[in-house]
Amino acid sequence: MAAFSDILGNEQIIEHLQNAIRMDKISHAYILNAPEASGKMMIAEAFAAALQCEKKDVQACGECHSCKQAASHNQPDIIYVRHEKPNVIGVDDIRLQVNQDIAVKPYSSPYKIYIIDEAEKMNVQAQNALLKTIEEPPAYGMILLLTTNADAFLPTILSRCIRLDLKPVSNEKLKDFLMKKCGVVDYQADVCVAFSQGIVGKAMALASSAHFNEIKDAALQLLKRVKDIDLSEMIGAVRQINEYKLAIDDFFDIMMIWYRDVLLYKATADVNGLIFKDEVYEIKKQANTSSYHGIELMIEALDKAKIRLHANVNFDLTIELLLMTLKEN
Repeated sequence: MAAFSDILGNEQIIEHLQNAIRMDKISHAYILNAPEASGKMMIAEAFAAALQCEKKDVQACGECHSCKQAASHNQPDIIYVRHEKPNVIGVDDIRLQVNQDIAVKPYSSPYKIYIIDEAEKMNVQAQNALLKTIEEPPAYGMILLLTTNADAFLPTILSRCIRLDLKPVSNEKLKDFLMKKCGVVDYQADVCVAFSQGIVGKAMALASSAHFNEIKDAALQLLKRVKDIDLSEMIGAVRQINEYKLAIDDFFDIMMIWYRDVLLYKATADVNGLIFKDEVYEIKKQANTSSYHGIELMIEALDKAKIRLHANVNFDLTIELLLMTLKEN
């Protein structure tokens, strides 16, 4: 079971929710807004468990019957709204699982709490159906909307909910967490922190992903040899990159961080700020043989390649153009 004490970062949001419990000023509807894997569900579950806890404190005790039920996702008054269609939460999902269900009083708890994950997938009809419940909720009703894009909601939904925007966790705090919790070494933690952009779930996934390490190693091998690759090898490199098509953004982000390190070393000659500290020899070598303008052109080429691929431009052609630009500069 998630508890507030288990959550890394977002202290202000946790304090806000705990104060609401302490002062008995609970809103009937909240929006938790943040990128994927940012900990929205952990916060929602910690809040729901605390509200239903039999000890009635600002944090769930983890020991009472309600907390044990919440930990196994069997608390009858904490309801997870499901949707059969993968990309749409439809009006029937909301009517059946929220509007009709909320008319029945809680089974054993002070509240009936509805957690709607991926709430940005509600279509307009579903949002309008939910609006009726948000406008006139029973005293025991609460709705938690978890979303990666709160701007997808109707203005009428936004105006009737308390919106909480989760913040990225600081690099220092996240690095310390990864080293202690996931057992990764110093420089590996730096790489995961750089890629995760303060998103705890993403950092943990990267720290434990062999696939990510494969992508990283393939990208770095290519970058270290790019000046010496002939056309036939280049085509082979394109095919290798194609194996990672689903993770191509990660591939480009690795390259971007590499050139950021090269640029940083060229400007400062300081190795302490580098992300790829274990590649310092190659970074120094590339910094000494590249101009500032050349590094900027390579970073621009990476940006353009990412945009082209998202616009469905031919994959192989996009990668070949990118590699030729990197080779020239």
